[in-house]
Amino acid sequence: MWGDTKGRTMTAQAVEEDLAVVIGLEVHVQLETETKVFCGCSTEPAAEPNTNTCPVCLGLPGALPVLNEAAVEAAVKVAKAIDAEIPAETRFHRKNYYYPDLPKNFQITQYDAPVCRDGSLEVDVEGESREIDIRRAHLEEDPGSLVHVTDGTRPLEARRTSIDRADYTLVDYNRAGTPLMEVVTRPDFRSPSEVRAFLAKLEEVLEYLGVFDSERDGSLRVDANLSVVDGDAVAADGSVPRAVLEEADRTEVKNISSHKGAEKALSYEASRQRNAVQRGREVEQETRHWDEAKGVTVSMRAKEAEKDYRYFREADLPPLRVADWRERLSIPELPDARRERFREEYGLSREAASKLTSRKQVADFYEAVAEQFDPDTAASWVADRLLGELHYRDMAVADVQHRLEEFTRLIELVDAGEITVKNAEERVLRTMLDEGLSPDAVVEREGLGKTDDDAVVDAVESAIAEHPDAVEDYHAGEDGAVNFLVGQVMSVTGGSADPGTVNELLRERLEDDGSS
Repeated sequence: MWGDTKGRTMTAQAVEEDLAVVIGLEVHVQLETETKVFCGCSTEPAAEPNTNTCPVCLGLPGALPVLNEAAVEAAVKVAKAIDAEIPAETRFHRKNYYYPDLPKNFQITQYDAPVCRDGSLEVDVEGESREIDIRRAHLEEDPGSLVHVTDGTRPLEARRTSIDRADYTLVDYNRAGTPLMEVVTRPDFRSPSEVRAFLAKLEEVLEYLGVFDSERDGSLRVDANLSVVDGDAVAADGSVPRAVLEEADRTEVKNISSHKGAEKALSYEASRQRNAVQRGREVEQETRHWDEAKGVTVSMRAKEAEKDYRYFREADLPPLRVADWRERLSIPELPDARRERFREEYGLSREAASKLTSRKQVADFYEAVAEQFDPDTAASWVADRLLGELHYRDMAVADVQHRLEEFTRLIELVDAGEITVKNAEERVLRTMLDEGLSPDAVVEREGLGKTDDDAVVDAVESAIAEHPDAVEDYHAGEDGAVNFLVGQVMSVTGGSADPGTVNELLRERLEDDGSS
C-alpha cells in the first residue's frame, strides 16, 4: 500500500517512522443547568431510572420543546471564553437516526448554524504552547443512557458489563434532554498526549465559567476521529493539506469518558492503524467502541456519512438571535489570566501558580488562605500539604471548603510555635481529614503541644548518652550522624520538639564534648 518515490516497498520500521497521526475531536459537554434543555424536568441524578422524564423528553406525540434560556447563556459564555464568533442568527435542526436511547428517533441539534464557530484554545504540551482551532460549538440534547448487563441473580451494579459481553441492554431516559454542548475541533492534534492536554484545559475553562461539573457522571464524553497519513504531508507547523485529509481513511472512536481514557484509546488506535498499514491492509472507515476494561477498540458499524442523518430544520423552535448577549453576559477570570495574576500578585513560581489554579475551587481556597498568611506560606500549605493529603484520600477541595477556618487555625498553631510543622502535617492535618476533628481537639487529644526547653535539653542529653557510636561518627566527620540523633530526640518528644532547635542544641553539645 505504501511505497517510496522509486516504487520500493517500505519496511515496517520505515512505515512507522513515515506515518503521522491526525486526530480531530467531538467533545460532548453536559451544561450545568437545573432543568433539561427543552423541558422542565430536573437534571439532578435520580435514584430510580426513568423518573426524571416527561412527554417532551420521552418524545411522546404532540409534546413540544421549549428552549432553556440558561443553556443558551452557558453556550454564549463558552463562546466568549474560546473567542468564538456568535452568528447573528442560529437555528436548530433534527438529526435523524434510530438508537434505543433516543426516544424520538431524532435528536434536536444544530447543523449549519451553530451558536458559535471559529474559536480556539491555547494548550501547553510538553512545555510548548499550541493553539487548537475549534471549528464550532453547538447546542443539542443528550440521549438517554444504556446499561449493558449480563444475566444472573446478582444486583444490577454487579452485572454491568461492556457492550460486546452483554446478554441484554436496559435503557434509562433520565439523562435524555440534558443540555449538551458539542465542541468540534479541527484535525489539529498530532498525538494522543496533545488530546489529553486539550481535554484537561477545556474542562478547566468550563469549570471556571461555572457551566460544567466534572464530578457528574458522564459529564464529558469524547468521540475522536483518527487517521494515519504520510509524514511528509505534515508541514513544519503541523498542518496537513485538505486533499490529504479527505483521502485518508479514518476511524471514529466513541464512548471515551476521561482524559486518561482518551490518551489510552487513541494510542491503541494509532498503533492498530499503523500495524494494519505495515501488513499491507487497508484501514477501514468505521466507527469503533473503546472498551476501557480490555484496553482495545472494537468495531461497531460502518461510519455514517452526513447525508445519512437527513438533517432538516426543527419547525417547533424559532431561530435564535443571541449575538448581542456577548456584551450583556460577563464571564469570570479564566485560568490562564488567574495563573499569571498569581505569579505577579503573589510572587509564586510558574509551577506553584499552575498547581493552584488548575481547579477554580483550589484557587479560591488558596486566595482565602493568602488573605491571612504570607503568600508563600499559604501556597506551601495548600499546594504541597493539603492537596497531597486530599489526593491520597480521593477527596477534593470542595469536600473541605466549609472547614477553611479550621485549616487556617492549623497554620496559626504552627506560626505561633504551639506545634511543629511535622506534627501539624503528619498528625493533625491527617486526623482532621480522617476523623473530622478541629486542630485544637487533635492537639489536645494527642498531647502535641510544643515540648518545653528543659525537656528538649534532657532529650538531647539522653540521645548523646545512649548512642556513643553516633557521637563517635560525628567527631569522625560523618555529619549524617546528627540527623540520626535528631531523629532520636524527636521520637522521645513525640515529634513536639522543633527540629531546627534540636539540631542546634545537638551540635553545640557535641562540639563542647569534642573540645573537652
